[in-house]
Amino acid sequence: MKKDAIFDNPIFHDEDAAREHLEAICWPHGPVCPHCGATERTCRIQSHSQEKGKGARPGLWCCGKCRQQFTVTVGTVFESSKVPLHKWLYAAQLLCSSKKGMSSHQLHRILGVTYKTAWFMTHRIREAMKSEYGDQLGYSGPVEVDETYTGTKPGARKRRGYGHKNAVVSLVEREGEVRSFHVPAVTTKILKTYLEDNISPEAHLMTDDATQYRSLGPEFAQHEVVNHSAGEYVRGDVHTNTVESYFSILKRGLIGTYHHVGAQHLQRYVTEFDFRYNHREKAGFDDEMRSIAVLRGITGKRLTYRRTYWTR
Repeated sequence: MKKDAIFDNPIFHDEDAAREHLEAICWPHGPVCPHCGATERTCRIQSHSQEKGKGARPGLWCCGKCRQQFTVTVGTVFESSKVPLHKWLYAAQLLCSSKKGMSSHQLHRILGVTYKTAWFMTHRIREAMKSEYGDQLGYSGPVEVDETYTGTKPGARKRRGYGHKNAVVSLVEREGEVRSFHVPAVTTKILKTYLEDNISPEAHLMTDDATQYRSLGPEFAQHEVVNHSAGEYVRGDVHTNTVESYFSILKRGLIGTYHHVGAQHLQRYVTEFDFRYNHREKAGFDDEMRSIAVLRGITGKRLTYRRTYWTR
């Protein structure tokens, strides 16, 4: 489907079509009660009143097992939102189709909502982009590991080096997925935890010549190093160009699109870029498929404004 045709879709401007679309994604085998998990004895509550504001609201269901009412947004990041559902779907599509992200200011102009509402919407959508990691990396190809720095730590004074900046470590499996983490510091002790949890001991590890990685190399079956300090960047198939290519998109998005990202929110922004990389065209996804993947991830997650504002 062409990009223009995607945005002409009625789910982006018709509330009933948006709700039916979300129900088909979240409930592919029929309605599921979010209160008790029942999949049978559920029925839609029909409104027989013709007067506006009276009767059952559209999309309301009742569970015959626990007798509670629910809609498709209950128990999701969309719950208790006064923003129309079709605008939520439009926001998700825009965030998924923009390679370097979309600022909340741009979103509030497009959707016709306040900046604060757009900011909160983007963070809820980023929460839906989070996924539980499956198998460890390294079974399908070499794993490249590197770190980058962005912004300034809260209360830190700017100085030479990277001590005052926020550190992000990324693990990229060639032709596979990326996993990125906002870490307090790039030390052997901290890196050891992330690498052992996410990379198979049988993996072929590729890093630069930083001391931390040299210390952790023996933990894996193979460890190849490119000596950047000596001007070496590629040696046969040994390089860290894949992870550095990912960093180029990440940094351009953080600097060029979002401009400033607070340390308490950095992990969510990094998760957004991870999601788009893992659902890129090379992996068989287009813009519409990415947005569907996001909508499948809304269930079982709640994010209040207070929690969004103060916590990571």
